[in-house]
Amino acid sequence: MERYRSPTPAETMPQTPIFSSMLGSGCSGQVQPDTGERSGDPVYQDGSLISGSLEALIERLVPTTDYYPDRTYIFTFLLSSRVFIHPHELLAKVGQICLKQKQQLETGVDADKAKLKSFAAKIIQLLKEWTETFPYDFQDEKSMKELKEIAHRITQCDEENGTVKKIISQMTQNLLMTLAARNQYQEIREKFRQPVTDKGTILKTKPQSSQKDILSVCCDPLVLAQQLTHIELERVSNIYPEDLMQIVSHVDSLDNHKCRGDVTKTYTLEAYDNWFNCLSMLVATEICKASTDKGNVPATLPSLSQFLAQLIPNCLG
Repeated sequence: MERYRSPTPAETMPQTPIFSSMLGSGCSGQVQPDTGERSGDPVYQDGSLISGSLEALIERLVPTTDYYPDRTYIFTFLLSSRVFIHPHELLAKVGQICLKQKQQLETGVDADKAKLKSFAAKIIQLLKEWTETFPYDFQDEKSMKELKEIAHRITQCDEENGTVKKIISQMTQNLLMTLAARNQYQEIREKFRQPVTDKGTILKTKPQSSQKDILSVCCDPLVLAQQLTHIELERVSNIYPEDLMQIVSHVDSLDNHKCRGDVTKTYTLEAYDNWFNCLSMLVATEICKASTDKGNVPATLPSLSQFLAQLIPNCLG
């Protein structure tokens, strides 16, 4: 069986505040369940998890009544597992494990409501971290269906006071708002996406009087640097870790053991790539226009060079 190799996580990972009142003092996020010597069990080196079978690592993701996975592990596994399994398939496996544990707690000899409530709180915590850190795993109907099924099962663990139901409702509402915001961003991007054309032809067909250079539009390098920085940050802020993993999983899909990435979901990367190319073309075009302006070469090119020399440091700063 192929072993899944866990990448080294960054020192700081996104975290969701834990429900300490519901989880109890026994859940610190650092407790490790007992590991036997079975084949496929996670392998540790110097106290760090380095590999394991996909099934074993999925089991390690799901909390129990006396265990909650480390949050660094949650982030790293949820991010990198998409190379091997689709998010909706991972959700389905998590749901199956949750159902099995719930049935054991309900039918066991030591079954009690306190344990069911503790188990439900930890599953909710896991779902909250998942939906807040990787909300776009839930864009498709399959993932939302699996999420609703898990939520329905967990709600049954605390039907008396309805606390679990309220938390799940709030979690779902926040998730839908996040997805709606991203969809709106995508729609705006689609409206401004220009068809592939020969831009040189467009410039040639425009009257000479309507072709303005960068100095005539904005003569203050600091102001222009601020505007370019705003656009840059807007593009970068919409790129998420899972967007990069889509590219990785698509490239690695030639391996039969890998999960094919959906490159149609990388439009934020495409938007940034287009922006970078447009910015490069703008600078190159301005330099070419200045150098070919036969009537004003001595004055235009040096002033443009000085302008760009002041513009670039302010953009980087």
